Amino acid sequence: MGLAVSCTTWHGRPDGERVSPDELLGGGVPAPADSRLVEPGEVLAVGAEMRAFLDAHVDRKATDALKLHQLTTAITDRRGFGLVYDDRTRTATETFRARRGNCLSFSGMFVAMARDVGLDVSFQEVEIPPDWTLDSDTYVLNRHVNVFVDLGASGTRVVDFNIADFRSSYEMRRISDTRALAHFYNNLGVERMQSGDSASALACFREAIAGGDRGFSPAWTNLGTLFLRQVQPARAEAAYLEAIRADGSDLVAMSSLARLYERSGDHERAATCRKRVIHHRNRNPYYRYELAERAYQAERFDEAIGHLKFAARKRPAEDRFCFLLGLSYLKSGKEKLARQWLARAEQVAADEALRSRYTTKIERLLGRVPPR
Repeated sequence: MGLAVSCTTWHGRPDGERVSPDELLGGGVPAPADSRLVEPGEVLAVGAEMRAFLDAHVDRKATDALKLHQLTTAITDRRGFGLVYDDRTRTATETFRARRGNCLSFSGMFVAMARDVGLDVSFQEVEIPPDWTLDSDTYVLNRHVNVFVDLGASGTRVVDFNIADFRSSYEMRRISDTRALAHFYNNLGVERMQSGDSASALACFREAIAGGDRGFSPAWTNLGTLFLRQVQPARAEAAYLEAIRADGSDLVAMSSLARLYERSGDHERAATCRKRVIHHRNRNPYYRYELAERAYQAERFDEAIGHLKFAARKRPAEDRFCFLLGLSYLKSGKEKLARQWLARAEQVAADEALRSRYTTKIERLLGRVPPR
């Protein structure tokens, strides 16, 4: 807790300037008037072509379960629709016309169309593992969004358009449309920043926060990165601090702030922030799993077991953690514990195909001898 206070309440600035959150969002460096944004009402709008498609493929008088089946079948039919995944963020109408987009684009299109035929749907944030660069304070945090469908007495469903990377063991939480809009504008801001359009990127990040969700830390972090690229360290620092206030475990903001302090010569605060990065990183079960994989490959099985026990406590339904823990116990000569964790991996596996693969692997490792 001491690290959190030290890292987020310091009011000094790298260049001696004080910058308020309101200045970041409206004052100081205004976005040019010609940096047009997609209007919020356009993001989930259902165009005439979309409605004609729905009328042709979905019976609006059917049960919700049947409407869901008809809609998902029509959208995923490669012959009639043909979705292609790319990295662009688009509105619902743009996604429908292009048949292309990222997970947020397809989720937005699906939400818009599902609501048009009377389904009760909402966006979900999915906590997928970060991409770690283990030898430095560098992280790539992928934010994934899918769709939650409430069918009433028929139960609930999850619709995910990036199924290759989706696992039901990932934590999911329903979010408001306001939060989904923050995702949308933040994505657009990143795309425009990467293309060199700093003015539009600034407008997008500000819209994500002020018009979307002031507690959405990724937009604050990206706003800080944009200011840093513009050689405005005081504004970059203020934005990073707001990101950490919004989410005390935002490792991207923390590591960015540490690098900013290092560049400005404030090595003490840089070290403090790095300690906090290490603290939060070590509490992430997926980071500990990566450490366990490295330890297992190096035949440091007791070390792997320590990391995996922590990870499995945090995510008891993550079959990968259970399976590697079972293998680590097996390599350590603890067959009874190995059997228990391998059986656990098989039990919590998300689908029949995965369970079948585990069964084959376990039989090959242990044979059919019953547990002792």
